[in-house]
Amino acid sequence: MNNQNKEKMGVKFATLIGIIIFLMIPLMLIKDLIDERSQMQQQVQREIAKSSSDEQRLIGPFLYIEFEREVEQKNETKVIKDKAFVLPETLKIHSKLDTFEKYRSIYKATLYRSINTISGEFSIAHLHALRAEQVTGASLVFGIKDIRGIGLDSILKVSGQEAEMLPGTLLNSIQEGVHAPISVSQLANETLTFSADLHLQGMTRLSVSPLGSETHLSMSANWPHPSFEGEYLPLRSDISDESFTARWQASYFSTNMQSIFTNCVMRSQCQMLYNRTMGVALVDPVDHYLKSHRAINYALLVILLVMASFFLLELVRSEPIHPVQYGFVGLALAIFYLLLISLSEHLGFGFAYLISTLSATGLLGWYVTGILKSIKLGLYFSVGLIMLYSLLYSMLGAEDYALLMGSLMCFMVLSLVMILTRKVNWYGHARSQQSATEATANIKNQSPAT
Repeated sequence: MNNQNKEKMGVKFATLIGIIIFLMIPLMLIKDLIDERSQMQQQVQREIAKSSSDEQRLIGPFLYIEFEREVEQKNETKVIKDKAFVLPETLKIHSKLDTFEKYRSIYKATLYRSINTISGEFSIAHLHALRAEQVTGASLVFGIKDIRGIGLDSILKVSGQEAEMLPGTLLNSIQEGVHAPISVSQLANETLTFSADLHLQGMTRLSVSPLGSETHLSMSANWPHPSFEGEYLPLRSDISDESFTARWQASYFSTNMQSIFTNCVMRSQCQMLYNRTMGVALVDPVDHYLKSHRAINYALLVILLVMASFFLLELVRSEPIHPVQYGFVGLALAIFYLLLISLSEHLGFGFAYLISTLSATGLLGWYVTGILKSIKLGLYFSVGLIMLYSLLYSMLGAEDYALLMGSLMCFMVLSLVMILTRKVNWYGHARSQQSATEATANIKNQSPAT
């Protein structure tokens, strides 16, 4: 192979590399557009939370008791005000969540309505040291992160009697919530039982602080993608295609809740209390923005495969393809992702992917037919591209195996290219192309003489 042909192949290969690098510019712009639209959806979700209700965190119930006691100061007896807090001995909570969606323009947020069935008891024998005249007030308190989400049909019973829930917690450290005043006579027993049907509306998350010496929590929801959060994983969870159930259990040995709760209500150091929770986040791990972002991550691989296919066809058929034609093909592949993100906002990801795939493969198949002057090759190219996009689609919906499937696809495609080209004599093909060119030139030179 002479130096001239080597230079031609080198220039053509360098040109293709330059075209691929140039195509990264529109791909990066489309990727930035996907990020921008995703951030806009998150902003809309925050706006919906401001006008409706945000994620919920339930702290309680706990007893808040205000009393007066006498102290000796400088040979003088003074009466000062004091307060005590009692955490439940047992706490059982079952939360049933019913999800729904709210839309603002083309963006949506996932909200839920929950019915929280709460029961348990307090051990209050140690409070008998307080004389009835010393107690100035007693309340059963629930801390609720976003009180706007509480339902009017919530019911609370203390010692079997219905109690009136009032707004506020009477505390500076945990301000959002409700409290129910209880009579001093109810503190005369060894235990104080309670039960509640607490209706809460929230968005995305619901978590519970395990205040009980023994806490049992169970949750169920019509949502197939739970993300269990907090410092405690569920003991058991069952997840199906339409719903999930989960169950937690904790004791004061594992939570150290008495000390953490005291630091919060007495010293306003509440961060550990807010973190020590068990609960769930209702996430959509494969929404159309995430799927589009995953799809464009494989754009370079798709472009490389198509460009390599064109280069091989050019070598095998000895029909030169102009760099401008390579560029048009690459731009069509890039426009696929712009169609995908714009259509998915209105039609859903699956239907948008189908339309984008058919549009891109139809256009490119028609273009290839014109370039190579072969309907058969145009059809083969379209079918191959549809198979590639179909394989890519199967990866995009994979929640746990996307990386594994992507790695296997790259390996399989590389193996297929190497198998198909293992017998190609690159230098030999260049010589035959040179010989054909020289023969054509000789014929043209001899024609006038003839």
